[in-house]
Amino acid sequence: MRQLVVSALKGLNFVVRKVSAFTHFAQFAVQWGFHPRPEWFDHYLDQHWQHSAKNNGLWVERGVFSRMVLKPNSKMLEICSGDGYNARHFYSSAASTIIAIDFDKDAIPHARRYNSAPNITYLQHDIRNGLPPGPFDNIVWDAAIEHFTEAEIDKIMREIVQRLGQDGILSGYTLTEAKDGRKSNDLHEYEFKDKEDLRRFFTPHFKFVKVWETFYPTRHNLYFAASQMPIESFD
Repeated sequence: MRQLVVSALKGLNFVVRKVSAFTHFAQFAVQWGFHPRPEWFDHYLDQHWQHSAKNNGLWVERGVFSRMVLKPNSKMLEICSGDGYNARHFYSSAASTIIAIDFDKDAIPHARRYNSAPNITYLQHDIRNGLPPGPFDNIVWDAAIEHFTEAEIDKIMREIVQRLGQDGILSGYTLTEAKDGRKSNDLHEYEFKDKEDLRRFFTPHFKFVKVWETFYPTRHNLYFAASQMPIESFD
């Protein structure tokens, strides 16, 4: 009897997964197949469709790498938090409190609806107008630094340093520009040429900077972690 139930559930789940993959692909095609493209990405599209369809683990490694440098019971700030997927699924089980901010008027209601947790506070806020007062143990800036000009990045970096203090850690992700110099997204202000191009934005502000890269067929990814103290995860 048990085996019959398991077999029936497997069959049902197979159908549900196929339907879910199709509807999430359709959402992606409509949202990202036409201009203007959104400012933020719904990562359930990755979970339910793109991860399997394109054999692409990029969305997982982004959350994992920043999770690796989270301090125990961290008081955390995520800037440009988008849909809140990483805050909910990667950070909320390790941090004591998370303030997650994004300037987009549609991202925050979406995050509250689909990625809420008791220790996450989602706020609509443009970081060009300043950061929450802190202090914070960790700040994550994931898939968004490229949306700012060089001058804006420097200004925001100075505020991040103030909020982190002597042993806080900044981490995050971005991407390199295409070989022909074209931006991958019209909304990006500055795409980085390579690891050293990205590193130069951190070295004036942090004593310890780690930048590393991963490669996928359609994307060259850059990750970073920076602090005034050595980062134990990378010792």
